[in-house]
Amino acid sequence: MTRAFQETALAADIAAGLARVGTLFDSQLSSVFPAVNELCRYVERYRGKMLRPTLVLVSGLAFTDDGEPLRAEHDIVAATVEMIHMATLVHDDVLDEAAVRRRGETVNFLRGNETAVMLGDYLISNAFHLCSRAGNPALNLRLGEVTNTLCEGELVQLSRRHDLTLDEHTYFEILRRKTAVLVGASCELGTMLANGSAAEVAAMRAFGEHLGIAFQIQDDLLDLLGDEATVGKSIGRDLEKGKLTLPMILHIAGSSGSLRVAAMDAIEAKDGASLRRVLARSGSIDAAREKAISIVEEAKALLPATKRAHSRELLLELADRVVARNH
Repeated sequence: MTRAFQETALAADIAAGLARVGTLFDSQLSSVFPAVNELCRYVERYRGKMLRPTLVLVSGLAFTDDGEPLRAEHDIVAATVEMIHMATLVHDDVLDEAAVRRRGETVNFLRGNETAVMLGDYLISNAFHLCSRAGNPALNLRLGEVTNTLCEGELVQLSRRHDLTLDEHTYFEILRRKTAVLVGASCELGTMLANGSAAEVAAMRAFGEHLGIAFQIQDDLLDLLGDEATVGKSIGRDLEKGKLTLPMILHIAGSSGSLRVAAMDAIEAKDGASLRRVLARSGSIDAAREKAISIVEEAKALLPATKRAHSRELLLELADRVVARNH
């Protein structure tokens, strides 16, 4: 964020809101058992960018008048979506057999898969316990639907591992379900709780889902192209686990002859260096990056007018950051 923005009332409101969310998060996960508390303190490192709670708060502030505070439900939803997100990260590390996350060792690497699975379950359970404290069944219903969809996306992706026939449409549907729906719900619920109109709620949900898809494409590119020190987590896991990502799909669909065979051989051999060379030659890496940028531009075009000064500009900036990041 620019220095000028950091000095605005909106920035102060967001910072205060994220502080409240952090306190709520820590309080919810507090246990009488030291072993549980130790794990929860460790996994707090996964909170990272706090994109989803930030979107809840910014979306809420965007549709409230200047000086009007957010509702307590905004803080609860913001903490809930981050808890759900963290649970998916813990479970993803088990599925991917990842050893590094946020530049530190993963829970499954340190304590084994059994502990990691149960910790992910504990986070999900606490997320819905926390959400219930809002006293609004509609929030539980919507976030329950979202969590079901996240699980469906992961199950579909698991069913298509090592499948060289995976097409672009199915890939995007997997991304929408396993990543984008939670980002979309963050924008949707933040707007709904601020009494946004039905059209504004729908537009913000679509904005968030577009962001989530672009975010995951960029994540897949970082897994293919990045280095662990910069990205801060285990890389090359998609290739190792047989998950086709957009550059691979575009290359297989758009190439022929020896170039196509070379990519498929590299994928089957799990040869990342050879695969990167072939995909770069065909332009598939650039095409995937351009697709992510295009989806962000579509997201920005969906944004409705907002009430709060600077809120629309911040949402546009957050959208651009999705594809500009290197970790």
